[in-house]
Amino acid sequence: MKLKTKLAISFLSIVLAPILLIGVSVRVMERFQLGALQELYGLEDTESFFSSDSLQLFRALTQSMREEVEDILGEDASALEDASYLDSLNRRLQSKNSYLIVRKQDALLYSGNAAGEALYSRLPEYGSGASAANEESLYLGGEIQSLVSQQDFLFPDGSQGSLFIVTNVGLALPQVRSVVMDMVYLIIVVLVLTALFLTIWLYGSILRPLGTLKKATREIKNGNLDFSIDVSGKDEISELCMDFEEMRIRLKENAEEKMQYDSENKVLISNISHDLKTPITAIKGYVEGILDGVASSPEKLDKYVRTIYNKANDMDKLIDELTLYSKIDTNRIPYNFTKIKVNDYFSDCAEELGVELEARGIQLTYYNYLTEDVTVIGDTEQLKRVINNIISNSVKYMDKKKGIINLRIRDAGDFVQVEIEDNGRGISVKDLPYIFDRFYRTDASRNSSTGGSGIGLSIVKKIIEDHGGRIWATSKEKTGTIMHFVLRKYQEVPIQ
Repeated sequence: MKLKTKLAISFLSIVLAPILLIGVSVRVMERFQLGALQELYGLEDTESFFSSDSLQLFRALTQSMREEVEDILGEDASALEDASYLDSLNRRLQSKNSYLIVRKQDALLYSGNAAGEALYSRLPEYGSGASAANEESLYLGGEIQSLVSQQDFLFPDGSQGSLFIVTNVGLALPQVRSVVMDMVYLIIVVLVLTALFLTIWLYGSILRPLGTLKKATREIKNGNLDFSIDVSGKDEISELCMDFEEMRIRLKENAEEKMQYDSENKVLISNISHDLKTPITAIKGYVEGILDGVASSPEKLDKYVRTIYNKANDMDKLIDELTLYSKIDTNRIPYNFTKIKVNDYFSDCAEELGVELEARGIQLTYYNYLTEDVTVIGDTEQLKRVINNIISNSVKYMDKKKGIINLRIRDAGDFVQVEIEDNGRGISVKDLPYIFDRFYRTDASRNSSTGGSGIGLSIVKKIIEDHGGRIWATSKEKTGTIMHFVLRKYQEVPIQ
């Protein structure tokens, strides 16, 4: 939910929710309080109690009593001098919170409540009364708040008489005030609950994610990237948190890559330093021998010089690998792609390598199963580096008296598959998956015969992949290793 939608909902909730809740609550409270009034006064219709005609409701309480009294007055007014009848009538009025007062001339003839005596002096004079059908009544305030209904009549002896039905409305006012106060409290509670609900909702959807984002910013500022921002949602702040989490993950990946890069550089420097030290030590030793006159014969001197030359070549190869590694790491290997006739190219490579390997007592056998017209797109110099690095590894780990290396070129459909097989000591199953990783060395001893930077095969893999090919190895310990790589054939597509 978008932030602007949440704000709109919050505004509508602040306006509408209290109105609806207050309306419902007031209705419930009104029914509860009016139930108490109904029980107090015996009311049947309480719907108009709080209306402008609420006094009419109280008059209706004694309507039937007034009609009964009028009937008696029309038949025999002497009944109103009968104390037992008046007591009976008064008891019935008491159920309505009312009582009876009868006046004869200016004297109080009957009072159904002790309060009637205090109220007597305030009663209206004879001639102010009305019939039962007339709903006019007199409201008397003060300490005793009463509604008075007056009916005037003549006693059988001709004396003027007045009958008053007094209803105590003072008991209803506290109930009304209680209802009003309860409604006020209820309105306050509803407003507080609405505000509390909206605050919790907005806190959960806005303030809490902002707090999480603030904490995450502080963690990154302190250099800590090992945490996560767990915020879900579709509003702008949630999207910001998710973007921030993606940024944190990338920063962490970059930091880990940098740490790995620094670690690899340290390994490379260590390897190169160790492997440079070996030929330098040898060169230094042979030079000292020449200076000291140990190489006394021309043959011995020639041997020393050749050894120095070979060690210098080893150093030159190591430096070349280091230079190429820096170019690989920045994807700046200089490629010069051209069309290459596979048969001609690999025949020349086999001839050149055969001479070098023969000097080391290793036999190179070349097999070509392709037709003359097969062509690939590649860099001749870099592909030669691939073949030289693989064969160099084969020579380095050769442990047989008669070393054999087979170079085979096969047809693999749309690809040319090159296989370089040796009968060396092989690669263990645990090492085989990692031989193309940078700086991985199966021989941790780094002796003079098997030393190396540990980046040779990683360079081979990079070059083959940049040619759109793939490289892998199969091996069996004490039997030998086969390096396989494929290059896509060049096929001309006619333009239609």
